[in-house]
Amino acid sequence: MEAIAKLNNCPTSPRKMRLVVDLVRGKNVEQALNILKYTRKHAARDVEKLLISAISNWEVKNARNAQDADLYIAQIKVDGGSMLKRFRPAPFGRPHKIRKRSNHVTIILDSLN
Repeated sequence: MEAIAKLNNCPTSPRKMRLVVDLVRGKNVEQALNILKYTRKHAARDVEKLLISAISNWEVKNARNAQDADLYIAQIKVDGGSMLKRFRPAPFGRPHKIRKRSNHVTIILDSLN
């Protein structure tokens, strides 16, 4: 049985989030939590919280302890979210576009057993 957790509209650019997500893709859950705990990227905290949420979703769905199940990250993906568009003054009175990006992260856990 698999469990799903989603993080929507996280205020980090998708490119920066993918750097963190690529570190844990396909890993065992305990190994992924250790990697995320010691990664110095800001996005690692959000992915760590999402992974803990996915583990608790799996425990509720299967009524078993996650440590006995040998869980791994079956799929994790980052999609672009909504974008805030702002203007900043540029030389000669022209506007310069500022795009504040966000992303959606989806994680799917599955057990090896």
